[in-house]
Amino acid sequence: MRPGPILPFRSTLAGNGLSLERKNSDTLQINVGFLCNQTCNHCHLSAGPDRTEVMDPKTMSEVVVYAERGRFPVVDITGGAPELNPWIDVLIEGLAALPCKILFRSNLSALSSRTGERIFDLLKRHRVAIVASFPSLNEQQTDSQRGRGVFQASLMAIKKLNEAGYGLEGSEYELDLVSNPAGAFLPPDQGQAEKRFREILQKKWSLSFHNLFTFANAPLGRFRRWLRESGNLDPYLQRLASAFNPCAVAGVMCRSLVSVSWEGYLYDCDFNLAADLPMGGRRVHVSEAQRPPLPGTPIATAEHCYTCTAGAGFT
Repeated sequence: MRPGPILPFRSTLAGNGLSLERKNSDTLQINVGFLCNQTCNHCHLSAGPDRTEVMDPKTMSEVVVYAERGRFPVVDITGGAPELNPWIDVLIEGLAALPCKILFRSNLSALSSRTGERIFDLLKRHRVAIVASFPSLNEQQTDSQRGRGVFQASLMAIKKLNEAGYGLEGSEYELDLVSNPAGAFLPPDQGQAEKRFREILQKKWSLSFHNLFTFANAPLGRFRRWLRESGNLDPYLQRLASAFNPCAVAGVMCRSLVSVSWEGYLYDCDFNLAADLPMGGRRVHVSEAQRPPLPGTPIATAEHCYTCTAGAGFT
């Protein structure tokens, strides 16, 4: 039997006596472009080697000014593969002059490439925390999801990071890993997965990290196309909606995060950026924003929001 349509996300919230509004914005997430050395099946942005959308130095300067004006305690750099933006060092240097913690999201294989090596010392010098994609402990599964040779390249990158002090117990150089499912299913329990990853990475390759995060894949971009073509779209949406956890709503990232697109426009999160749902329903450029959105401001929602409230949630 074909699954029926899922309830609009706002209807589910209302049915649980909830609403989705902003609290204080403590994180500025900057998407520096869709250029990537991988073509991952689960990518909600459809990033890849053929994408030309990258943030330019002028927009980066405007973002740094907004980060200072908004006094964001945390700034999160993402992509695509941020390593491949030719001006990424301009952004990192600008942010490093501010009193904020910088996170840098890497797919590891880009960090181990010649381009990634260009900024490796820069990341360490400014104690930038690295949040790295490492989907599976299985080489075949990882390469199937992300491309041939990605698993081995990722191991080499973690080894290099460990040698530089990242991910070691008690180290100030933070290295966290992120694992996403390879198909149309929800991630395993985060605590159990972290224990397994830690034991196997240490035992087989003498590698270490600080934390592991397991997140569901958003039904957007390339992943949505795959879901539709494989006949899994409706069942996957039903699976996300059925796993709705009212307790997860309080901690979803959009309540405390401001997302900036590669062009400099503001969104509630990177998923809304992918879905082209601008913050407040209109395109506002970072250069026009005088402050972060006020607490109580409504957040744009759609069916992909079930991703962030399924099970333990997506923070």
